[in-house]
Amino acid sequence: MKYADAGVNIAVADDAKQRIRHHASRTFTPGVLGGIGSFGALFALDRKKWKEPVLVSSADGVGTKLKIAMAMGVHSTVGGDLVNHCINDILVQGAEPLFFLDYLAMGKLDPQVVEQLVEGMSRSCRKAGCGRPAHQRLFASAQTCL
Repeated sequence: MKYADAGVNIAVADDAKQRIRHHASRTFTPGVLGGIGSFGALFALDRKKWKEPVLVSSADGVGTKLKIAMAMGVHSTVGGDLVNHCINDILVQGAEPLFFLDYLAMGKLDPQVVEQLVEGMSRSCRKAGCGRPAHQRLFASAQTCL
């Protein structure tokens, strides 16, 4: 079985990765290790700054804002909102945003939509001073992802 048999178009995925490379690399803070395309995100804590670190994490979504973005054809706003929702969730616990880890899955990969989403996420990460390690993202076919 080939990826194409499952509805995955490697050439389109490669196009999307090239489009987001610039946006992703602009969010690399000193703690972000590695480059674009690894299967895990690497982040080194500053041991001089953090003596007894406690890591706080958040995972959130943008809800019905996504329907509006799809109707308008503008996705950078929801990319930024996604980051801001997660950052707000940890700020109220007294935490500092260190990095943002994303996961993109869509029924049909559209490199332009991916680029808009990542541009918005990257913009919000830069404003918050948090890194966005460029790990391997999953670009799904029409299959259900868990």
